[in-house]
Amino acid sequence: MRKKIVAGNWKMNTTISEGELLVNQILTLKKESQPEAELIVAPPFTHLATISKLLQGSGVALSSQNCADELSGAYTGEVSASMLNAVGCEYVILGHSERREYYGETSAKLVKKVKLSLANNLTPIFCIGEKLEEREANKHFEVVEEQIKEVLFGLDPEDFAKIVIAYEPVWAIGTGKTATSAQAQEIHKYIREVLAGKFGELAQNTPILYGGSCKPSNAAEIFAQPDVDGGLIGGASLVAADFIAIAKAF
Repeated sequence: MRKKIVAGNWKMNTTISEGELLVNQILTLKKESQPEAELIVAPPFTHLATISKLLQGSGVALSSQNCADELSGAYTGEVSASMLNAVGCEYVILGHSERREYYGETSAKLVKKVKLSLANNLTPIFCIGEKLEEREANKHFEVVEEQIKEVLFGLDPEDFAKIVIAYEPVWAIGTGKTATSAQAQEIHKYIREVLAGKFGELAQNTPILYGGSCKPSNAAEIFAQPDVDGGLIGGASLVAADFIAIAKAF
């Protein structure tokens, strides 16, 4: 049985005090409704130490939104995987489309980040997905396959078994557009087939999350698809009631 996961990527939103309030609201609603899915929150770097303390014993896991591609050294402004582990993170989001697009993250960098994360007991939530022009050119299968092969195919089976995949149709992030449940299932199934071609039966245990404008109104339909194992939630994760409503959609 694959793990069901709902992860909230807060991006560059909230102050620490606002983040504390949001987490406390999430924990209260979680206690009331007890959703089946594993919950993860990914606040900004500045919040991690504070929110880590709030989450202790709650059953909600902490994730970073990124990490450095070096372990330590003269890299001003960077935060390493070992630092994130020390502050209480269990997960790290890697390869998000915004990191690829705005900060030029390449597959070569992501290979280093994935390996450093695994070596420091962080579970990578590895993001893949196509842009609108790639979808319209019918290249979406080709794009996600290349992103997977370039970064994950160098892992040994033991490390691959720790990976979570997040498929994010870039054309559906922050645009209000959403892939239909059929489109989501089609590409999640394809992703699993690509993984199975390299890692065999292990691919059946890999959680694949949907990451494109998931909200309370469409979560149940998307999560009902056999190869969709949860969501990487953006805007809706900033509203505690919406985040928990999505988690309850299983």
